[in-house]
Amino acid sequence: MHNPAQLSSALAQPLPNLARARLAAMSVLFCNGVIYASWGTHVPTIKDKFGLSDAALSLSMLAVALGGILIMAWAGRWIAKVGSARASVTSGMLMALAAFGILLMPQYALLLFWLALYGSMSAVNDVAANSQAAVIEATFDRPVIGSLHGSFSLGGMFGALVASAWQGMQWPNQWHLAAVCTLCAALTLSTARWLLPEPAVRTNEDGTPHAGEHLAPGVKRKLVVLGCLAFLALIVEGAMYDWTAVYMREVALATGGFVSAGYAAFSIGMAAGRFTGDPVRARFSEGALVVASCAMCIAGLGVALLFPTVATALAGFLVCGLGVANIIPVMFSSAGRIALANGVSPSTGLAITTRLAYVGLLIGPVIVGFIAHRSDLRIALALSLLGVLAIAASSHRVFTFDAPAAGK
Repeated sequence: MHNPAQLSSALAQPLPNLARARLAAMSVLFCNGVIYASWGTHVPTIKDKFGLSDAALSLSMLAVALGGILIMAWAGRWIAKVGSARASVTSGMLMALAAFGILLMPQYALLLFWLALYGSMSAVNDVAANSQAAVIEATFDRPVIGSLHGSFSLGGMFGALVASAWQGMQWPNQWHLAAVCTLCAALTLSTARWLLPEPAVRTNEDGTPHAGEHLAPGVKRKLVVLGCLAFLALIVEGAMYDWTAVYMREVALATGGFVSAGYAAFSIGMAAGRFTGDPVRARFSEGALVVASCAMCIAGLGVALLFPTVATALAGFLVCGLGVANIIPVMFSSAGRIALANGVSPSTGLAITTRLAYVGLLIGPVIVGFIAHRSDLRIALALSLLGVLAIAASSHRVFTFDAPAAGK
């Protein structure tokens, strides 16, 4: 039990502000997940609307990827200039507006342009929200980034379940995205004032970072390696987001609401893994957690691909989500910590790592689509696991296997 002096000291700490900041960042990432899931569950809708082959469908995913890739370098400089808090809210509003118009496009060429716009806003929002998450974790001085990423997965689960119910009721698809985007914009705005400010980054007249914000070459190489490994992990994650609905319908032969249930199962696994990942990371080493996560990912997706029934696919996607869940939080947390240890803001380190990482999230579905067109969707998804094997094999060179100090 706490004595009165201890209780007074605890109440004097600014915990409510930190708690509200964490909730605000979780809201941004939650909305990102809801919108991403809502777009992902409509991939079969777009395929049917325009009569697309797997290869043509991949072009629409490529448009999303190109939009994000082309804006990523500018996004890092803009976020550093305006701050991750303002960038998270502004990009969140623009992302919701772009997603709202996806199903309203009357022509395939116009759809490709609009998907590129959506992809660019989604990428900016991802980087901004993760920069804000790094600021909050540094403020807490304990693992919290997993729960923040978990809110994205929770949003994906919520978005997929809403889409499943909406499709089951046979309501108009375009109104589904309209309702989702409106609610997400309102939630982001309602918590925006709680996001944490961060120190201004000095810039030159052309907007590039001041010399004091540059990292040493050796440190930058570490961040690039983390980005490359995160790239491999997000290939699998991106494929799950955009291809589970197609897999459930065309391989597992699911009907009705079960078409979206595969995405929901994966998102449930991701959310559960991330919300429980922080206490696990506080007790066990990062290296051990990454290796165990890779093993679960391979086992789960392997079951879904080897036994393509509705039940086994759902179980496999759930386990795969549990496995993938903590790989990215560990890598992003490491990137922020490396930057702080070298005297620069966590946003500076994250800009390098996330720029490489999110290319995997964006082009992963494209790679899977082209391989599926040439061979088979099951083979394409199986090949994506080679990256997970590479992460496990190289983890001893990147992450520490020393258990955290007691009491952390």
